Amino acid sequence: MVLRKHELESRLKDDHELITSGVLRDDHPLDLSTQFDDFIHACRRGDLKRCQELIVAGVNINGKDQFDYTPLVIASLCGHYELVRLLLDEGAIADPDSFERERAVYNALNNKIRNLLLSYDYSKAADPLQPWASHINSLFTRTTPKTSDVTLLCGDQAFRLHKFILSARSPYFRTKFDGRDTLRLPPAIPVEAYRLVLRYLYLGDPPKDVVGPRSTVPEHVVFEGIDKLCKVLEIDNFWDTVLSKDRRLARQRQQDEVQRAQAQIEAFFDDTVIKHRVVVDSHLVDAVKWPHDNSIFANCLLRADEPADDDDTNDDEATPVEYDARTIPIGPATDNNRPSSRPKKSPRSVLYPVHKAFLIRCEFFDKMFTSEYKEAHDKATLQIIRTTCSPVVLEVILRYLYTEKADCPLEHALDLLYEADYYLIDRLKTKAAVIISTMGSGSSNALVDRTHQHQDGDDSSSPEAEAEAEGDPEEPINVYDVLRAAWDLRVQRLEEFAARFLAGRLEDYIDEPAFEDLIAESAARIKDRHETDTIELLDDIRYYLSERFRLRFEGEGLEELLDDEGGPGAGGGEAIGLGEEEEAARGGESDEGGRKLGGGMRTLDGGVVGDEFESDAVNYHVLLGKIDAMLERLKLDA
Repeated sequence: MVLRKHELESRLKDDHELITSGVLRDDHPLDLSTQFDDFIHACRRGDLKRCQELIVAGVNINGKDQFDYTPLVIASLCGHYELVRLLLDEGAIADPDSFERERAVYNALNNKIRNLLLSYDYSKAADPLQPWASHINSLFTRTTPKTSDVTLLCGDQAFRLHKFILSARSPYFRTKFDGRDTLRLPPAIPVEAYRLVLRYLYLGDPPKDVVGPRSTVPEHVVFEGIDKLCKVLEIDNFWDTVLSKDRRLARQRQQDEVQRAQAQIEAFFDDTVIKHRVVVDSHLVDAVKWPHDNSIFANCLLRADEPADDDDTNDDEATPVEYDARTIPIGPATDNNRPSSRPKKSPRSVLYPVHKAFLIRCEFFDKMFTSEYKEAHDKATLQIIRTTCSPVVLEVILRYLYTEKADCPLEHALDLLYEADYYLIDRLKTKAAVIISTMGSGSSNALVDRTHQHQDGDDSSSPEAEAEAEGDPEEPINVYDVLRAAWDLRVQRLEEFAARFLAGRLEDYIDEPAFEDLIAESAARIKDRHETDTIELLDDIRYYLSERFRLRFEGEGLEELLDDEGGPGAGGGEAIGLGEEEEAARGGESDEGGRKLGGGMRTLDGGVVGDEFESDAVNYHVLLGKIDAMLERLKLDA
């Protein structure tokens, strides 16, 4: 233990010297920006939605504030389990040997968070771009299915590569692929130099030895060749990445290079796939003829149909659409790209020129292109592959396959979840579930404190507040659809989210017929159900309901208020001895929801109590009583 402590102190000292000298980047830099300050405050509140929005906007998830606190430490200290899990999923540094991980574990508010931090597999989650980089690297040698579209020849060595990747990574190649599928490299530079530089462009790990033991070329000749290639290809960071000896420094520079490659490929993706998508009438799609020899190197087309109006009709015959043999002259989707004879409400489709090298990240397309399906065979023009996605969702999927980014609006996240499951993209399916469970949660305070939203000083005159007072709050998502999706697709995270969401708003849902149907559906999910079997959804709701009120019960002596008859307030205002005159004297009228008087509190069943602690005690039993009454109506024993 003492030896480990000395090793850690020595390493921290060495790292501090490297950071001070500017050689090594600080993993937790001081961040005094307004955006990061907003992020830190959202972490204190446990506001999942705001945190997710700021992460998508690019906030530094591993920064620290003026008090030397990181978001992970703040979330752990404040007891926000779901937020801690979100931060870890999004790349918060949690190296078992790091000081910040130890600090977060030590300051964790409860054992649930502490166990999450201790069990988290840092090796799998430390670098969110690792799976994407591994796929790019695998394309350097992968031969099945065939995705390469250019061959670089050097002597008797042939490198079968991809125009899209080479053009995105090096400006030099963008002007060299002039319709040619084969390029012969100058023989003056040794093949070892070509191999190292090309592997670098494909994000390969730095080699231990620049020249192998079987090489007949002197090492200095290979170095000279590499230097020439770096200048021609405009690769400025090759030497820094390859020659780093310090472990942390080498890892940092490799991660920097992966992030740089991601930005390059994303920019090229926007300038090719997105910029050159085209909107056409659905009845004209099969007549579209795009050549293989095109300037953006696309080798197939994905079709996404826009929703069509029911009264749309179009009996016009399809006319073949031809394009120049060297380019795809279709700018951004505009009215100029659409036939002028198209009826205004005609069904439309969006075609995306894409690249198989990135599509095969998805197991669905990988199997398609390696099978005997017609999509695996070349035609005179590009294959058009129809998808089940809407254009909005397909663009999210394509951006993920090309760049690992999955920024999806909440209103489309549920569709993305289903499509990711259909196309067997497990990581994207998980990301969609994270979007729903964080963006759909909103502020955690809004979940927990629903019964006290009309206290003195609240601004209840706004349309939103009036809508909530009428029992019709505008929810960001349909929680019933989310829960059914979780059941259909077996997403445990969403089942937990939906149960927690319903428990936080149970007074708004408990009397709805749709809620009863949901409970009955949950009960029916158990085959050969017996009377002694519980209902899983109801068990989860009861658990989160107890969590919702637990902190307000602890240490306040409210257990004395809870009795076996259902708690105080079961008999309305009489349970605490208030008559009509005294009730009027305590002030004011209640709101339409029956939750408050001018000088007191009304409970969910209309009873009057002195403060919100008593209100919580009563409301907890009222909600449990409503659950029991619902089970009696459904003739279920749970």
